[in-house]
Amino acid sequence: MSFMFRSVPRIVCEAGGIAKTGSLMQELGASRVIIVCDPGIVKLGFAQKAQDALEAAGIAVQVFSDVEADPPQKIVEAAITGARDWKADGVIGLGGGSSLDSAKLVALLANSDQTIEEIYGVDKATGDRLPLIQIPTTAGTGSEVTWVSVITDNDHLKQVVYTPQLMPDIALLDAELTYGLPQKVTAATGLDAMVHAIEGYTSRTRKNPIADGMAVTALSLLGKNLMKVIENPGDKEARSAMLQGSLIAGMAFANASVAAIHGLAYPLGARFHIPHGHANALVMAQVIRFNLPAAKKLYAELAPCLIEGGDFDSEDTAAEAFVKRIEEMVPASGLEIRLRDLGVTEESLPEMAEEVFTKIHRLIDSNPRDMTAKEIEAIYRSVY
Repeated sequence: MSFMFRSVPRIVCEAGGIAKTGSLMQELGASRVIIVCDPGIVKLGFAQKAQDALEAAGIAVQVFSDVEADPPQKIVEAAITGARDWKADGVIGLGGGSSLDSAKLVALLANSDQTIEEIYGVDKATGDRLPLIQIPTTAGTGSEVTWVSVITDNDHLKQVVYTPQLMPDIALLDAELTYGLPQKVTAATGLDAMVHAIEGYTSRTRKNPIADGMAVTALSLLGKNLMKVIENPGDKEARSAMLQGSLIAGMAFANASVAAIHGLAYPLGARFHIPHGHANALVMAQVIRFNLPAAKKLYAELAPCLIEGGDFDSEDTAAEAFVKRIEEMVPASGLEIRLRDLGVTEESLPEMAEEVFTKIHRLIDSNPRDMTAKEIEAIYRSVY
């Protein structure tokens, strides 16, 4: 087996660790740092905490707080322009996946003459990025340890940038930043992280033993703690476990690939602005059930991650138990589970199915089971 595994150089996991932002950025040699976040992060006071730590270390700070969900290209371009004009020499991504993905592109393109359009795709970027620290405030995307950035272009299509320069210098996990997450955000991002682990483990294109081990570890952490943090948001130990599971799942999928769940979720975010984790949750159980005939062995191997003490007498029993557990967890999360309740129109279903099949087929290629456009549409209709 031939494969390549990339990893972030340093991971710092410490409650209250945001206070170390200044010393960590000093080590990276930056003196003018832009914090990339959304308005909610400012309102919660997290951006100020990072700014205070940086300024205490003698570092000048500018805050760009206009990031939106499924970050539109024009917003990311505005952040890049701001960083260039201010002559930033370091970047901090602070927030959920949208902020972290935006920060990666700011760190790369603030130091480059390339445009965003020129780097869409795989390995299109040239040159080095600015020093970059990623600080997630949700336990879900894993963006803090990947070299992938997903944004929404001016035609409302999801565009992906894959390039090693996007891998940050430091991923900083501070569980205190997740203690106050709303229940629906906790649920959506937690299920998103579970999808990363499951799709990484069952990838048909880049599956490898290192990613497999990480996927199993991640899914065990996530599966045992997601309902705990939904039911008891103040469970600090479970919050920390979720943050660790999310990061490990991010390392797994980044080196193995995601698949059809993400493929079907992308148009829901781009067209109807459904948060990415929630979009994954809407279709995950149905896609996993669809994949069962082709992924039975792999799902059986994952069953103990979600069902402690499960006594499975066969591969069939274990795989079915795994799928049923997923089917139970999604509605138990408290999220809306019908597309119609989130503003999705029925006439858009065949259009989205065709978009997935023709424009995002790389994720169908990674799926354990092939899918036609009609089968994709049928899954959308089953949750409409």
